[in-house]
Amino acid sequence: MAARLGDIVARLGGELHGDADLLVEQVAPLDSAGPAHISFLASPRYRGALSSSGAGVIIVPPADGEALTRAHIRTRNPYLYFARVAQMLNPEPATTGGVDAGASVHPSAALEPTAHVAVGAVIGAGAVVGAGARIGAGSVVGEGARIGAFSRLHPRVVIYPHCVVGERCILHSGAVIGADGFGFARESDGSWVKIPQIGRVLIGNDVEIGANTTVDRGALGDTVIGDGVKLDNLIQIAHNVRIGDHTAMAACSGVAGSAVIGRRCMIGGSANIMGHIDIADDVVVSAVSFATRSIRAKGVYTGSVPSMEHREWTRNFSRLRQLDAMAERIRALEQQLATMQGNKDN
Repeated sequence: MAARLGDIVARLGGELHGDADLLVEQVAPLDSAGPAHISFLASPRYRGALSSSGAGVIIVPPADGEALTRAHIRTRNPYLYFARVAQMLNPEPATTGGVDAGASVHPSAALEPTAHVAVGAVIGAGAVVGAGARIGAGSVVGEGARIGAFSRLHPRVVIYPHCVVGERCILHSGAVIGADGFGFARESDGSWVKIPQIGRVLIGNDVEIGANTTVDRGALGDTVIGDGVKLDNLIQIAHNVRIGDHTAMAACSGVAGSAVIGRRCMIGGSANIMGHIDIADDVVVSAVSFATRSIRAKGVYTGSVPSMEHREWTRNFSRLRQLDAMAERIRALEQQLATMQGNKDN
């Protein structure tokens, strides 16, 4: 979907320098862009690629635009601007409402006329599918579940009974929403007794959930995913977890049961959040880190240790927490030794 450069700036803002009638056909990286492409410079380390780039238009910070004679757009956040342009040039394909002949829709389900249900999909009893929603091939919307307006389930997504997906959400293939949480009580003989998981999963608006990510239903209350949350592929969210608005989690991270994560947090790839702890708003947990205790203040938190026998790990960690005090004592001892040595020399 091509657009005039002037129309892009009129819609998205920014400071245009160049021919407003230039036709932009697609986005592309600096090193492979051509005359009909728009690219961006977001980091100083890529300035070397700027002069050799064949891009017809480049989105740059104001300072980097001062020396440019080629067509460009100046804006404070080039990467965000680039994302908006990419959305503008690559809109979601339009679909018409209706139910494919190969789909199965229970008579008691409620589908808005503009919703689309693809071949092989199953819509359970009492389920509700909102206006403009798209249910992909082979997906399952369980009994009493709700899918909000303009949300999209890619092929083979499973929404368990009574779970709720908000509006304008995107769920990628293999996502499972509302499977049982890991709840078992142990008998004296070592066997396990299953605890029925009777809660739901409640997903807010504008949420995106990656391929093969799982969100477990609550044991008693609900598992809650806030508005604007972004979950990457292969993430595990356990029962009764609550994730605040606009938090993002990278691939292979996991959250144990009943943890509460605040708003606007960023959880790195393969990071782990232990159960029953609280994470404050605006916290960053670095990749491959372990959050084992509640984090009460915003900031960046990093840390992991090699696996070892539990009692040894506990002993070592206890000593690790005393490192500052130990360092002070060592400095004091060094000063005493220096004083003794000085007295001896005299």
